[in-house]
Amino acid sequence: MADTVLYEVSDGLATITLNRPEAMNAMNVETKVAFRDAAQAAAADDTVRAILLTAAGDRAFCVGQDLKEHIGLLAADRESGSGGTMRTVREHYNPIVRALTGAAKPVVAAVNGVAAGAGFGFALAADYRVVADTAAFNTSFAGVALTADSGISWTLPRVIGPSRATDLLLFPRSISAQEAYELGIANRLVPAGELRAEAEKVARALASGPTLAYAALKESVAFGLTHSLEETLEKEDELQGRAGASEDHAIAVQAFVNKEKPKYLGH
Repeated sequence: MADTVLYEVSDGLATITLNRPEAMNAMNVETKVAFRDAAQAAAADDTVRAILLTAAGDRAFCVGQDLKEHIGLLAADRESGSGGTMRTVREHYNPIVRALTGAAKPVVAAVNGVAAGAGFGFALAADYRVVADTAAFNTSFAGVALTADSGISWTLPRVIGPSRATDLLLFPRSISAQEAYELGIANRLVPAGELRAEAEKVARALASGPTLAYAALKESVAFGLTHSLEETLEKEDELQGRAGASEDHAIAVQAFVNKEKPKYLGH
């Protein structure tokens, strides 16, 4: 895996770190491939019970596409007539978002600085966002004559509502950390110096929790957003049956009766 993305697994927690601080963690091809591979590896690894998405440096979480590289790739496309540059959405961004949103485990994003374009989309693909008070968000796409990608046309309206999402997509602007918290984009707002410790605390708490129940909660919420109440009740019944048959549920009930803290196994 390229050193533009770092990947580590420790005590059930997979940490993925975007590692191009000198470029504000912009997505060049090398980084996109490494990020995709890391996200898919973490999602597929049964020993991983939570994923923490972080970024190096203090200026940016991720500013999206590396436009300096992008200019050269577009020029090469014009010469060859291939149009291959924009296949990056299908080949890189979509698989990253699918891996994060579809992972049967919680995903926490630690947003340390600017999250723009696809970087904003990646943050929204996480289940929980811990945000530094110095961070900012920007949809950016319309500012470079592009439409939405990285799932943001699906995730952003569901977080802040379609009217506000459309406003931010049509008229890109910087959203402060405080406004992001008020809009519901940030789940937890912390001083910048405390971000990594707080995000890791959240992620490790989830990694030691009832993994199957968390996975079912993710599935249930996603299902309910696009189905009727009656269909969602049926889905809840199905998922609750699965959770109720898990070892973690038996452990939790016994621990409650014994007035002890449960030690979950993740299955």
